[in-house]
Order: sequence, then structure tokens, then C-alpha cells
Amino acid sequence: MKLWLKLVVQVALVLGISSSHAGAYDDFFRAVALDDDTTVTALLQRGFDPNSRDDKGQSALYLALRHGHDRVTEALLAHPQLALEQRNAAGETALMMAALRGRRVWVERLLDKGAALAPAEGGWTALHYAASGPDAATVALLVQRGAPLDSRSPNGSTALMMAAGYGPDAAVDLLLAAGADRTLRNQRALTAADFARGAGREALAQRLAPRPTGP
Repeated sequence: MKLWLKLVVQVALVLGISSSHAGAYDDFFRAVALDDDTTVTALLQRGFDPNSRDDKGQSALYLALRHGHDRVTEALLAHPQLALEQRNAAGETALMMAALRGRRVWVERLLDKGAALAPAEGGWTALHYAASGPDAATVALLVQRGAPLDSRSPNGSTALMMAAGYGPDAAVDLLLAAGADRTLRNQRALTAADFARGAGREALAQRLAPRPTGP
């Protein structure tokens, strides 16, 4: 009988801990969604993992930056165990999201804390994302900090191609001035000029057309 009671108590404790964790998990991501830094900070101080992912595999930092929640972003960045290079299923980092949204201040903060400009194994970079976004100044910041200009995405696209297809003209001009190669082609044999033309930006496509060489 005593053994049976001991087992019941142990099971109850395990279930209680599991239920408590589930409650904290829900509270944490609800607070992230509401930009409730007070609750996020309290949960982190109680030992909640800042690198937990939501049910779609997104980190709290990625979500906070995507939704422009500055208070929660600040609370998360203050945590010493925060993993800056955490990637979602698409291979995206928090820095990439900040760059895409044109959140220049947060891009700089993340870089200062050690976020990588580009993955060691290659692929999409923060510069690709910034070039696709609305803020040319974020592109300029990444270039100034040493982002590789002609890094290739998995399909061979460059930041210049992304800027030509989706970003502002100023981002294109910045990349060209920094030395980005307009002659490169991706796996579909498209150049930056082709990206611009596909976006209906004919004047930009003309400017980006590879210049003839030779006499």
C-alpha cells in the first residue's frame, strides 16, 4: 500500500510540473504576442527558456521582431542564454527578420551582440532580406559591417537581384556603389536586370543591364 501511495504521489508531481510548464509556455508566447515585457521578464527570471519555440517553430525573438514589439525584444536580448543564431524551418534568423522589416536599430544591436552576417554554410543572408525590404539604410548598415555582397541564396540569387525585384531603387544604388556584380545569374539564368523587368521596373532594368565589354 505504501509503495502504491508513493507511486501516486510521484505521478501527481510529474503531472503537476508538466501542467505548470504548459501554462508557462502559453503565458510566455501570449505575452510575446502582446508585447508584454513584464510577463516575459518574470517568466525568464523563473527559469523559462528564452529559446523556446512556438507551435509553428518560431522563436520568441523572431516573433517579437516580426511584429515590431520593441519591449519584448529588449527583454529577450537582455537574457544571457539567448541564442541569436536560432533558425526556423525556413532557415531564417532573428537578424534576417529585423533586416527584412527595416528595423535598423535592432539590426545594429543584434550585430553588436554577435549575430552572424551570413551563415558559414552559405545560403540566404541578412543582406538578401534587407535588400528585399523597405529600408535602404539597413542595406547600407549591413554593407558597412562587412556583409558579403554577392553571397548566393540556395537558388543562386544575390542581394542585388532581391533589391532589383523587391527593394527600393536606393538599395540597388547602394549595392552597385559597393561593388555588387550585376552580371551574375541565378539557377534560372536570371540577372538583377531580369528581376527588375519581372517587377515591371523597366527603367531600373535598363540601368542594371550588364554593360558590354571589349572594344
